[in-house]
Amino acid sequence: MRRLINFGILAAALSLSIGQAQASTLRIALNEDPDALDPAIGVSFAGRDVFASMCDKLVDIDAKLNYLPQLATEWSWSADNLTLTMKLRPNVVFQDGEPFDAEAVKYNIERYQTAPFSKRKTELKQVKSVEVIDPLTVAFHLSEPSAPLVGVLSDRAGMMVAPKAAAAAGEKFSANPVCSGPYKFKSRVAQEKITLEKFDRYWNKDAIHIDEIEFYPVPDTSVRLANLQSGGFDIIERVAPTDMAAISANKSLKLVVSPATLYYQLSINIGTPAAAEPLKNPKVREALEAAIDRKVLNQVVFNGEYVPNNQPLLPGSTYYDPDFPVPPRDLAKAKRLLKEAGVEHVAFTMTVANNPIELQAAQVIQSMIAEAGFDMKIQAVEANTLIAATQKGDYQAVYTFWSGRPDPDGNITIWQQCDGALNWSRYCNPATDAALAKARQVTDPAERLKFYKEAASHYLADRAYMVLYHIKWIYGTTAKLEGFTPALDGLIRPQGMSLKP
Repeated sequence: MRRLINFGILAAALSLSIGQAQASTLRIALNEDPDALDPAIGVSFAGRDVFASMCDKLVDIDAKLNYLPQLATEWSWSADNLTLTMKLRPNVVFQDGEPFDAEAVKYNIERYQTAPFSKRKTELKQVKSVEVIDPLTVAFHLSEPSAPLVGVLSDRAGMMVAPKAAAAAGEKFSANPVCSGPYKFKSRVAQEKITLEKFDRYWNKDAIHIDEIEFYPVPDTSVRLANLQSGGFDIIERVAPTDMAAISANKSLKLVVSPATLYYQLSINIGTPAAAEPLKNPKVREALEAAIDRKVLNQVVFNGEYVPNNQPLLPGSTYYDPDFPVPPRDLAKAKRLLKEAGVEHVAFTMTVANNPIELQAAQVIQSMIAEAGFDMKIQAVEANTLIAATQKGDYQAVYTFWSGRPDPDGNITIWQQCDGALNWSRYCNPATDAALAKARQVTDPAERLKFYKEAASHYLADRAYMVLYHIKWIYGTTAKLEGFTPALDGLIRPQGMSLKP
């Protein structure tokens, strides 16, 4: 049984212990406890934050979502877009001393494709084979063109783990993960703390100036803020917009704000026995959306700081479609649609992560839709419990988020495609799949946009997933922290960061 944390005791303990802490330890408060620390299994955003310090990828991204070399130094496509060839960084070793080379890349990709526990299979399904050209050159041969592949390799599917350690541990690899990043795994106490220590043989060790990183899962925003103010934490992520003024007014702290690819959405279960029967009716889901006012939700819960949206792509970005604007609330329409569907009163349960901000948002939605005839109960659970339930289809509706990816395919396909890795709703529309498949096969942005518009015309009308808003990344840090640069993906990258005495 997992140990439960008394957050009041945690707050006091952190405040008392700060005087004993070394300046070279960076304490980061996360919004929830990460799930499995294995890139093949993990699906949580908090886990990606830990991976950013522990597991280098073939490709990284910069603050504007441009691709950057990491373990791959360069890459190129064949004329028919069926082969992606990568040159690898020399003199890289994993944290157990095993060398990183093309054979290691081949092992990792095949592990992601074939391991029974892997959740990366859909992301890599176009990769037909991986060829070792020489120790520092590897080629990905595809069954069909896949423009998003570089983006896929900039996330978990591109994270390289030590082959010998992974082969020996199998599904238990997450208990003692071994990667090639700047920090190696030291210890974990579930729902309390993850500790990483600096890897002295890291290929880019000159960019690493902090000896140890500690991650604390603290869902309560007030506890995170109190410990930042007292010196117990050095960084808190996903700060509540209502706490921004308190951080700005404190000279010992810094407020850091950035646009974000992360969006929140409602996932409606339409394909398992646990689903609420009325929600399987498209008219009922249309009525549900008509009863929600995204702008009011933003004002009431988020102080007007977030970006109301109905698409999984950030407004103003290359593939955002202005032809599908945010629909206004229309209570009369909602009531009419329910009447037409023959269910003037719809009862269902929405599952939500047990933290104050998400609960408040759920309560506002509950109040809005009640006026149209929806009786929505709120079930608050721990974040990893929520993920486990949704993956099994054991829910009716869930309020959840996706942290976003640099390629549009990574923000849409994973949810909306019939075999999408996170298609919790069990949504399946062949017309949506066909449009998404066409978009993957071309690289010209204008041509791709045409197919993404076609896909949007289907999945926005089907409403198995209803995007509500994009957040902004809001961090609070100690003023002693230097070199922290936010990115659109929200990950805390340790390169270049240092703590002043």
